[in-house]
This record gives sequence, C-alpha cells and structure tokens, in this order.
Amino acid sequence: MYLRVALLALPTAALALQFQLPFKLPFLQQKALESSQSTRIAIVGAGAAGSSAAFWIAKAQERSNISIQVDVYERSSYIGGRSTVVYPYDDPQGYPGVELGASIFIPANRNLWRATHEFNLSRRDFHDEEGLGIWDGTSLVFAVRHFLYWVSRLTRLQATGGWWSWWDTAKALFRYGFHSPRRTQKVVDDMVSKFLTLYSSTPPKWSKLEDLAQTLEWNDLLSKNTADWLEGEGVNHRFISEIVEASTRVNYGHNVDEIHALEGACSLAPTGATAVDGGNFQIFEQFLNRSTANVFLKTSVQSITANSSGKWIVASDRGSQSYDAVIIAAPWQSTGIALPEEITIPKQPYVHLHVTLFSTNLSSLPAKSLNLPASTKIPPMLLTTHEGARNGGKEPEFNSLSYHGKISDSEWVVKIFSKQRISDEWLSKMFDGQVGWVYRKEWDAYPVLPPTSSFPQIKLADGLYYSNSFEPFISTMETETISSRNIVDLLLEEHFNTTICGKPELSDTVQKDSDDYVYGWDC
Repeated sequence: MYLRVALLALPTAALALQFQLPFKLPFLQQKALESSQSTRIAIVGAGAAGSSAAFWIAKAQERSNISIQVDVYERSSYIGGRSTVVYPYDDPQGYPGVELGASIFIPANRNLWRATHEFNLSRRDFHDEEGLGIWDGTSLVFAVRHFLYWVSRLTRLQATGGWWSWWDTAKALFRYGFHSPRRTQKVVDDMVSKFLTLYSSTPPKWSKLEDLAQTLEWNDLLSKNTADWLEGEGVNHRFISEIVEASTRVNYGHNVDEIHALEGACSLAPTGATAVDGGNFQIFEQFLNRSTANVFLKTSVQSITANSSGKWIVASDRGSQSYDAVIIAAPWQSTGIALPEEITIPKQPYVHLHVTLFSTNLSSLPAKSLNLPASTKIPPMLLTTHEGARNGGKEPEFNSLSYHGKISDSEWVVKIFSKQRISDEWLSKMFDGQVGWVYRKEWDAYPVLPPTSSFPQIKLADGLYYSNSFEPFISTMETETISSRNIVDLLLEEHFNTTICGKPELSDTVQKDSDDYVYGWDC
C-alpha cells in the first residue's frame, strides 16, 4: 500500500517520565562559529517531517559557519510517526516486523531513496508478489494471475514473467480497452516529471502552496476530482471506477469522485515500490542520528506562545524553553497545542482508518467467504471499488485485504484496511476459524482530499512554521521531507542569509545536471 503518506505524531497520554536522546556524531562537529551564541530551534514531531527538518539543519551547519541548537519534541515513545512496525505475537526475536502505517516508497521519492543508500539500509522490493483482484462487495470484477505491481504496470501494459502475464494483459485489454490505460499513464508521467523538478539544482521554493501549484502547473489537477479529470482526458468509466478507484481506496481511503486529481495521480505512481527491510522508520531514526538534535521522546507540548523579545516559548512536559524559531511537524489539530489567538490553522479533517493485522494458516481467503464458487482462487491482494454500491449494491466491508508473506512454515500474516472495526467474529467467519495472532490500530491516516485551490499557511508568523501544510496538497512520507526542506531553507534565509546548500562555491564540483542529483544532498 502506498500509505505514506501521510505522517502523524500520534496522541499518547502525557507522561511524567521523559527521555532525552542526544545524537551528536563526530562528523557533524560544527565549524568555526560566526557568533558565540547558538540559534535555538524547536521541532514538534519526530515523524518524516520533523526528523528530516533536523537533518536538513545539520546539513546546513556542515556547509556554513552557523551554530544552531535543535530540540525535537515527540509525545510518542518512538521515532517515525505513522511509520512503525509491529511484531506477530509481540515477539521481535521470533517474527519479522510488519508495517502498520506508511508502507512503501518509490525511486521517484528521491530523498527516501537516497537515504537508504547513504545510511546503508537494505530495501526489499514487491515486484515478485502475485495475484491481484478487485472486489465490489458482491463479485470479483477483475483478477490477474500474476501481480502487475499495483496499477502502474497495468497502465503501461507491460507483460513480463511468462505466458500468464501476457494472458493478464489480454484480459485487461478486453475489459478496459487500449487507450484508457495509456491515457491514464500519460497523466501520471506528466505529474511525475514535474514532481522531479523539486530535486533539481535550482528547485522551486515557495512561501505559499498556491504558488507551487502555479509553478508546477497543477491547478487543474487540484481543482477537479480524479474521476472528472480522467474522463476529461478520455479515460473510460470502467477503468476509472475499477482500476483507478481500487488504487485511491487502498492508498488514501477515498473514492475517485472524492479525491483531487493530483493525489489520484500520485496513487497510481508507485512503479518500483520498495520498503526498508525491517521497517521504514529506520530512515527517520537515521535522520535524527545524523543530526545534532536533542530528541525528547514521551514529551508532549502544551502551548507555543510569543514573548516580548520576539522569542517563541514552548511549554512542554519538560517545562518552558525559549526558541528563535519553531517548526510544527505534526498535524496541528491532533497535537492539542495551544497557539496565540491571532494565529489560525484551518481545521483539516482526516480519514479515520482501521488497520487489522492477523495471522492464519490458510494460504488464501476461502472462496465461499465471498459467496463465490469453491473453485475460485482468491488472489492474495484484494482491492475494492465503490462502483457496486453506487449502483445499489453492497458496499465492500474493507478497502483492501492483502497477504504479506509467511511468518512461519505454515502461517501467513494478513493486513486489512477498513472504514469500520473488523471484529473477531468476522475474521473467524471469513477464515474458517483459522486465526491466530490479531493486532488492531486506528489511525487518522490521511487528510480528506477534495478538490481545492487553497491550503494552510506555511509560515504562521515570524519564526513559526507548519510543515504539515503540505498534506492537503500531496500526502506522502516523501513530500513531508520536501516540505521540511523548503521550510528549513526559508528559515535559514531569514535568520542567516544562507540555505541548506550554504555558499554556492561549496557545490561547484558537483555535476548538477546528472540524473541522480538531489538538492539538499549533493549541493
């Protein structure tokens, strides 16, 4: 699942016990300082946005003669926000971890991709997984024997892996025609091409997301829902309501007529999807390990206020501390943080998602559980469409149901995303009572993403920034790192008249037009 997106510092009860994890590595020792007093910056949240913000600040200190002290506040007990793993039977020694939230990223996500190389993290790919079906609540409307990974391979009509893959492609052509997949892919390719300019040696910088939308020519994509946009591009209704909607439902919990077309295109983009072996959270731990930040876990922030000296006062479980600047790197309304009355952040509704993980010794869902003939082979990945319910039929009881590999010689782990809680009784009925370990989690997983032309402010006041303003624009792990990079650049320009890349001569030896150049890493 392309569940990225999206990256929350989850609520936990305020605890009296706090942990300070100061990560200060030798290679990040500061150079000669311009002044004897450091600038102090607070970051609220240690997910993708907060951890990467600390990392970008450390990169700036490597390249410039500036001194910045960074404190990261995280009310959960771990780093990574919504990127976290759980272990079957609560046994990390005996079983591999299973992603509970943000699951995959792709080569076009160049910050995360680059981080795995820089941090020596092993990736595992998904291209060998097999079997995809689309369920409408009463019937299996489409199924392929070999999994043409997500919809990207289908939209490119790539037939790889032998005779069955050619048969799958023929079935897709018969059902959806030739033009709809290709036209959909063109929309996705155009979007990805413009997205990649964010990593160039002279990337766009923005103080308002409306300006970025204008620069990347995405206003039309943002102002229309995915169904209307693709119909306007000549894509047929069946392809939109089945293939595209299956993707928007699994990735963002939205139907195609509810989600803006930019995010709809993003849900179709995960060619080459991968994940960090052992959990994506390791990227964000490494961001902080390689920064000079002090990290305070299990530490809730109650308020952020301004004093008469132009400083920001962060009141937390640790007491009150003054800062020159603060980056709020979590969805503000979920934090419970009080801000000055004159500062307003629009209320952002989120999709409330139920995640159910469980183990079973059944290698596939029994066909009878879906009222299908016993001879029907149910694919290990079941996505869903709302089209049956639109036509008066039954709403699927889940957004997706997917097998995630074996955890022992005779036991598989299965993940379900659903709008409602999946009960023990339902699991037992669907899997013939063959259910072992069960784990449930509720998330405010991703923002509600209707067509829009306005977004939350990035700069809330002098020295106060909001990285999650990017979420209604595009909600992924990667875009949170891009949002924080832009904010750190804005902050550095205002306070030090510099950027993450420091002085231009520092990057003169870098081949800026190379295909693997990534702004922030290579400057």
